[in-house]
Parts: sequence; structure tokens; C-alpha cells
Amino acid sequence: MRLLVTGGLGFIGSHFIRLALRERPDCRVVNLDVMTYAGNPANCADLEADSRYSFVKGDICDREAVESAITGGVDAIVNFAAETHVDRSILDPEHFIRTDVLGTHVLLEAVRRFQIPRFLQVSTDEVYGDVATGASTESDVLRPRSPYSASKAGGDLQVLAYWATYQAPVLVTRGSNTYGPYQYPEKLIPLFITNLIDDQPVPLYGDGKQERDWIHVEDHARGILEVLERGEIGNVYNLGGGNNRTNLEITQLLVRELGRSADTHVTHVLDREGHDRRYALDTAKARKLGWSPRIGFQDGLRSTIEWYRANESWWRPLRSGEFKDYFNRQYAHRLVTAL
Repeated sequence: MRLLVTGGLGFIGSHFIRLALRERPDCRVVNLDVMTYAGNPANCADLEADSRYSFVKGDICDREAVESAITGGVDAIVNFAAETHVDRSILDPEHFIRTDVLGTHVLLEAVRRFQIPRFLQVSTDEVYGDVATGASTESDVLRPRSPYSASKAGGDLQVLAYWATYQAPVLVTRGSNTYGPYQYPEKLIPLFITNLIDDQPVPLYGDGKQERDWIHVEDHARGILEVLERGEIGNVYNLGGGNNRTNLEITQLLVRELGRSADTHVTHVLDREGHDRRYALDTAKARKLGWSPRIGFQDGLRSTIEWYRANESWWRPLRSGEFKDYFNRQYAHRLVTAL
């Protein structure tokens, strides 16, 4: 199997590539990544000596770059390339539309033109919007409420439209909140871990009672591989960890595990604009393929903390320059007007 993985220098994409090469010895992977702030070459540095792996720098919005990357033919495209952070989408929504909508369209056209047997779109539970009770199923109406989730929903709808119109061989996975090693330290868990390691307070939005379903990145990557190989063309599959926790609960766990005090290290700040209160996924459809999460939340969180403790050389350089600029834009005014 020869795969084109787009956005493979990112968090989930790099784990997927490593998993595919480890568990499918006959697999070959071309990694196409434009190398944005979150596309870190260090994420795949251990693969550079593997003859089955190759890297191509390129943008999925660039048709020529995409076509060049699939020269020689591929059996499937797995699209991880996306702008993924809600907070950044609120600051710069246009950038998200370009990558998540236009980029997906360029890839779908390549699937048609070169008759690629499979295309898998990696999406998010956030396209379902706020879920007050119960759990989202794949047939639920999409109700995105942020520029990020709207751009991802736009990409999903294009993918499914190409199935209905052109019978393009597409699949979609929608994952819940993902955590684990190699995650850029802007997201809640790595941001809070690295802040606490540095004995700094963590900025908790509002009352902290926003609820998310958490899945370890290894379980998420394994689910994507399972759907790629065994999923029914034209279908959507939810991949959730079944670990619903509030942001406050996550924060308290991290503070305790890192030996800090909630009184001195947790700052409640003004909530995010349009912040969804709850997500939850029904994963029965993916489980019928034989997939289920394997990593318990407590064990996964502890191993993630230990990874960040042991790999300061990976994350510490990321918390300067661009990250500091973003952090100040996002949190400075909220910290001044902390609740």
C-alpha cells in the first residue's frame, strides 16, 4: 500500500505515519506538508532513515504540488492537513477556509483525475456543534459554531458531495479531542503541562465546565487506519475515546499530577467567544469494524505528562517566537480581566 499523507508533520498525522509503517511492513508513505508552525520536522525525524518514508514540502492548495507528490501512483490519500485550533480560527478565520475547504477540494480533484482508489478525510467532532445531552451519530445534522468547525464541516460536505456526484471513493473520520506526545503546546493539555512544568499558572476558560470526550493519539491513529482499510466507501465514522471530562477536571488532574496547587496555578479567565459547552460521540459504527480505544485516560494522561517531562528539547523551543506572539494575542487581555 502506497499512501500520500498530507499534513504528516503535524500531531495526529505523524503518529499515523509511524503506526502505518510499524504495523504494515509493505506500506510506503509520502508525507506532503507545507510546514506551518505546527508542522514540525522533529515529529518525523526518527523516520528519515526508513526507505519506505519520504517527505515532500508542499501546500495542499497548490495543485501542482499535490500532483507532483502522487507521481508514480498512490493507493490512498489520507488528509490530515488542516488548520485545527479554534482560538486561532477566531483570530484569523480566512486562513482556515483556505486550507480546510480549498485544500480539500484540490485533493478531491486529484482523486478524480488520477483515479486514486481511496481518500480519507480526517475531521472533528466539533462539526456537530454543541451537544447538550446524548452523543452525536454520523447521521446527525452538522451545526458548527466556530470558524474552525465551520471550515472543517465545509471540507466534509465537499468530500461527501464528491461521493454523491462523482462516486469518488471517499471516507470521513470525525475524532474527539486528542492528546498525547508531540502535540503543539497551544492545546489545553500540552499548554497546561508545559506551563505547570515551568511553575507558571494555567489560563482556564470561564467556569471550566466545558465537557469534551478525550482520545489518546495512538487510539485515534489506529482508528483512522482501520477505517482506511475496512471502512465502507461513502461513509463517516466517529472515533471517540469514551472519556468525557470537563476542562476543570482535566486541569485538576494535571495540577495534582505535576505537584502544583490549584490555588496558585489556576487562573479562570474570560471564556472563549461562542465556546461550545459539550461534545460527545457515538462510536458504535467504528466499533463494528473491530476498532475500539485501548488506552485508559488516566494511564494515557500520565504517560503524556512523562513524555513532556522527558522531552523538553522538543517543546521548549516551540514556546518562543510565534507561540509567544499567539499566546499574548489570545490571553493577555483575558488575564488582565481574569474572573
